[in-house]
Amino acid sequence: MPDTETAAMSKLKTTILTGFLGAGKTTLLNKILSSESTERVAVIVNEYGEVGIDGQLVVQTNDQIVELNNGCICCTVRDDLIAAIRALLQSGRQIDRFIIETSGLADPAPVIQSFILDDVLSARLELDAIVTVVDARHIEGQLAQEEAVEQISFADVLLLNKIDLVDEDHLLQVERDLRRRNPLARIIPTKDCGVAFEDVVGLGAFDLKNVLAIDPQILEEQEHEHDQTIGCVAFREQEPLDPVALNDWLTRLVQDIGADLFRMKGVLSFAGEARRYVLHGIHMTLEGRPGKVWQPSEVRSSDIVFIGRNLDEEMLRAGFERCIVQPQALAS
Repeated sequence: MPDTETAAMSKLKTTILTGFLGAGKTTLLNKILSSESTERVAVIVNEYGEVGIDGQLVVQTNDQIVELNNGCICCTVRDDLIAAIRALLQSGRQIDRFIIETSGLADPAPVIQSFILDDVLSARLELDAIVTVVDARHIEGQLAQEEAVEQISFADVLLLNKIDLVDEDHLLQVERDLRRRNPLARIIPTKDCGVAFEDVVGLGAFDLKNVLAIDPQILEEQEHEHDQTIGCVAFREQEPLDPVALNDWLTRLVQDIGADLFRMKGVLSFAGEARRYVLHGIHMTLEGRPGKVWQPSEVRSSDIVFIGRNLDEEMLRAGFERCIVQPQALAS
């Protein structure tokens, strides 16, 4: 018979989901949580902006989900990550596994460092694998950002997503580039992160020796600094939006600043619509779909987030506010 106390204190496997803005991390998380696994999972979702969108898009589940907003867990809210994990460990909830979805601008190195250097995390948790989602369509442009390069370099698994949006020659070029940057990781081509649970969870793939080969100073305390030209602008609005006005505005917006608009996402309330609307955008690409039905007990609101370079908050606010349906229009 195993020792009860030893079993209770056995290390919990932890998977880190990373990848640049818009690659499909939340889609992958939902695939994992919707699997037939009976494991009880504690999930931590990190977003760069102060208005959380991803938490609203995670599937309904009995698993414990914690949101960390307004900064990256590699720097600004790194202490919050450690505190959140400690609180979950002390909560008395039954937890079989942790999954951490980082923000799209997170450098994995300081996150890895936390698991090794923090006494509680190193004693109770064990890194299972770093799974990086790569956007096959946009990755070439994203590699100008150091974070995108680091996310690929530290990966144990590279999920090459959105393969349906590129031709075969482009896909082969991206695969060659990924292999050159990370010869050890397993590359899995996917559409909509369609991957089996066992291909990304329970791998035992993390190896500190490989990480030290990439970054010999990873165990030394060091501050991570983001590109100061990159920022986040977020709005929350209680009044409903005009879908035609919003579509016209966003179409003009991506034409004007699409090259510097790394990510756009929103959960929106349209006038006269029973369902919320889920918006996604990457550079010049915009897509949206109806989401869940608004429940009578819910306060309807619109949340929208823009992440990009040299964003003009006043310009974005003025454009967004022009899409709000005025109360007198609703009453007429």
